[in-house]
Amino acid sequence: MHSTHTIPLAHRPPLVLGQRALVMGILNVTPDSFSDGGQHDTTAAALAHAEALLAEGADIIDIGGESTRPGAEPVGVQQELDRVIPVIQALRTAGIDTPISIDTYKPLVADQAIQAGADIINDVHGLQGAPEMAQVAALYDAPVIAMHWERDWTAATEPLPAMVAYFQKTIALAEAAGLVRGRIILDPGFGFGKTLKQNYWILRQLADLGIHFPDLGLLVGTSRKSMIGKILDNQPEERLPGTVATTTLGYERGGHIFRVHDVWPNRDALRVAEATLYGPPDSQG
Repeated sequence: MHSTHTIPLAHRPPLVLGQRALVMGILNVTPDSFSDGGQHDTTAAALAHAEALLAEGADIIDIGGESTRPGAEPVGVQQELDRVIPVIQALRTAGIDTPISIDTYKPLVADQAIQAGADIINDVHGLQGAPEMAQVAALYDAPVIAMHWERDWTAATEPLPAMVAYFQKTIALAEAAGLVRGRIILDPGFGFGKTLKQNYWILRQLADLGIHFPDLGLLVGTSRKSMIGKILDNQPEERLPGTVATTTLGYERGGHIFRVHDVWPNRDALRVAEATLYGPPDSQG
């Protein structure tokens, strides 16, 4: 049910995507992110939170220095660098060898973050925002999480054909820059420009996206998002049960990586889902 992919990293063991889901812990070093803005916006606080995420079982740490929530103020390149580079350096200085992804759409930030110790580029514009981003990824042979976000998307848009066309463009940009196709991980971009119905259609039909791109990994990022809040009429900090539900459903439909604020509850749900689909580990009978 899950396709299998091995994605090399330049300085760490490869990412192995398959039956065992990977949990990506969110580390926002911003003052204004929708859920945890201002909680980890000093280097010391960010390092402490990264250590907590790892203690809960995170496989990847995703560091972001600019909020992409609706209405967020844009952040300049230097300001974003000042936020994320010291944190990446602090994690590596502390001996943390876990893969780090840099959540940015700015090529210079991605470049400097990789030089500081990041391994993966997480681009909300799917390599389509700045032409240099694919070149940076190719230069370092860095995997790219390419998110779907179309500005001309409407309530009448048919999700699957539009997403397939978008990701085909992303892949073409990557290959033209010299980045191997298999380095790309697809993120459907839950909550980005999509209606509530479209978000749940995409989650329900996630396997169909995987059928179109069987050689690429899939990331699911629904943690604490408004697609959950609108159903449950609650605030971001109250959305853990809803998040766990979307994580479990996303895994059952072929997801490989799950980007979450709350690591251990989602990790535990995924381990149980894995045992349900494929049987418990042999060592546990």
